[in-house]
Amino acid sequence: MTEFINIEDITPGNSYACKFRVETMLDTFGRPPGLSDTPLAGVKMYESIGILMQRDSDQRLVKLKDEKSSKEFVVPFDDIWDIDTIEWIDTLDPQD
Repeated sequence: MTEFINIEDITPGNSYACKFRVETMLDTFGRPPGLSDTPLAGVKMYESIGILMQRDSDQRLVKLKDEKSSKEFVVPFDDIWDIDTIEWIDTLDPQD
């Protein structure tokens, strides 16, 4: 079993991701609206995985970028979980 990191214990300058939930406008497929013309379903709870971009310990908020939609959300500490480090992998093949 993986032991996850507490948001208070993350090291500035390192990369982290977490699961999160936020109340936001969703389309009929349960996604944050994008450039498509998919009808909106209204404001509902959305869960996903995001990359932590900023942490505000005083207000107990994080700013993160959703991996599915690439949208940015500001989320309370209480609505994030399973925080773990990110290992960035370059998937581009080198040109010879």
